[in-house]
Amino acid sequence: MPPPRQAESPRIAHGSRSGGSRVAFFGGSFDPPHWGHLTVARAARDAFALDRVLFAPVGVQPLKPAGASASFADRLAMTRLAIAGEPCFEVSALDAPREGSAAPNYTIDTLEGLRSTLAAGSTLFCLLGADSFLALRHWRRAAEIPFIAPLIVASRPGQPLDRLQDALPPGLTLVPAPPDEEIAAGDEVRSFHLVNPCGDHTPFYVLPGLHVEISASEIRREIRAQRQTAPGSAAIAGDLVPAPIRDYIAEHNLYRL
Repeated sequence: MPPPRQAESPRIAHGSRSGGSRVAFFGGSFDPPHWGHLTVARAARDAFALDRVLFAPVGVQPLKPAGASASFADRLAMTRLAIAGEPCFEVSALDAPREGSAAPNYTIDTLEGLRSTLAAGSTLFCLLGADSFLALRHWRRAAEIPFIAPLIVASRPGQPLDRLQDALPPGLTLVPAPPDEEIAAGDEVRSFHLVNPCGDHTPFYVLPGLHVEISASEIRREIRAQRQTAPGSAAIAGDLVPAPIRDYIAEHNLYRL
């Protein structure tokens, strides 16, 4: 019987390195983008010495049949405003709606396409917020995703490890990373491996305790409530979103009742 195959372990390191670029795909509705998204992306960028973080608003979310509240064009525009001036952050239309089709966008397809475009020696990660990770087991071909792009998960403060295992797709097991695996980013990153029934290993990383408790759905509810109690208020969404996003929402009258 051949030895178990093991995905190459992306090293976490600061400073110079050889080879291709280090890219994290960060998908989601971004409806609207908020400080929580930026906090997660900044933490991953700094801990993993990423060259690019691709913010990719999803065109048609398979797990949200009702669709996003704002149009794809508005969400793309808001995301571009949210990351303006942030080193290494880029907006991507990889998950744009397919022309003439209402077919959903699947992360597995997007990651496979993205990986095929990267230069040799590049490392691709999939960055997930806590809410997205907790829904992972319901995604299409979910157990294959970590083997295409190792996961970086921003967990909630105090989230126990058994919740991580419970959220994994069936067949995947969470195990400690080998002790000799290089970790140079400090204690803010916890490193594990995921193992599938064939014995394949792939790295799995957790950014714990970022203290991000912002929900896009709560932001939309707050905006709608503010429109009722204080129409035209300049304080729409309070401090939950960057000022350019607040202004865009007000100017385009988004999330109205």
